[in-house]
Amino acid sequence: MRQNYLIGVDLGGTNTVFGIVDGEGNIIKEDSVKTQSFPRVEDFVEACAQCVEPLIEGVGGMEVIGGMGIGAPNANYYTGTIEEAPNLPWKGKVPLAKLLSERLHLDVVMTNDANAAAMGEMAYGAAKGMRNFVVITLGTGVGSGIVIDGKLVYGSDGFAGELGHMIVDRSAEARLCGCGRRGCLETYCSARGIVRTAQDFIDAGRMTLLSEVGELSSYEIYKAAKQGDEVALETFRITGETLGKACADITTFCSPEAYIFFGGPMRASEFIMPSIISSYNEQVMPIYRHRCKFLVSELMDKNAAVLGAAALKV
Repeated sequence: MRQNYLIGVDLGGTNTVFGIVDGEGNIIKEDSVKTQSFPRVEDFVEACAQCVEPLIEGVGGMEVIGGMGIGAPNANYYTGTIEEAPNLPWKGKVPLAKLLSERLHLDVVMTNDANAAAMGEMAYGAAKGMRNFVVITLGTGVGSGIVIDGKLVYGSDGFAGELGHMIVDRSAEARLCGCGRRGCLETYCSARGIVRTAQDFIDAGRMTLLSEVGELSSYEIYKAAKQGDEVALETFRITGETLGKACADITTFCSPEAYIFFGGPMRASEFIMPSIISSYNEQVMPIYRHRCKFLVSELMDKNAAVLGAAALKV
């Protein structure tokens, strides 16, 4: 029987979401388990199996399933392990792909969530038909997936492509990153970094609608920008400039056809993207100028993490 479906798994610190995905990138069935409810990984694997098996039966049984792809934090594609993930309940190296494969009798592959997003864009989204592109995910942190000649870049150990930890500020005042270094791109262009930029303006006494916001977020900054608030607009301009400069450096080693941006802050793309493009073209080497596309993900309104994980098996 023809294998018509793939299973995509988005393994997050709070929830693990399973989706049965068809060949056109539609999620046919979906369910989830609470990741933190299982201190023992063996119990987590059993809960996953009990969650996904009814989904499999609902589309015709194991015979129509072509495999499972998992996007997870600190996941190593080469080894199928999750390694020292700070927001997951299991420490050390966890051979999750092997455990699930043995329990479900399926071929299982795994990579980090940003790499999965890149595969999702290539299979179902803005990167269809492209063989050289970079996906940058803006969320709690900044993740990235680099595709060269149609293949994800994993490096020698499976952990290549952490562009969120490029140093973009080497001054003494550079922001401290969760990775332990200072001045990482993530500290300026993640959702938290954007909030911090706006908060710095507020703390400096700038007049802004944001002073009246109880809990500052990138969405609140976006709403203020829509109203013409100067601090909000300046915050997004700085964010875009920083991303553009970073992309100019990235281009020198992989010369992508496109940069594709994904994540909540890109809801404000009308304010961020012009600065990305202008900063990039000012900073990039002349031979690369005006030759690259800058796109917003086409999977923003879908469960991109599940689709991206499923695309690992495409």
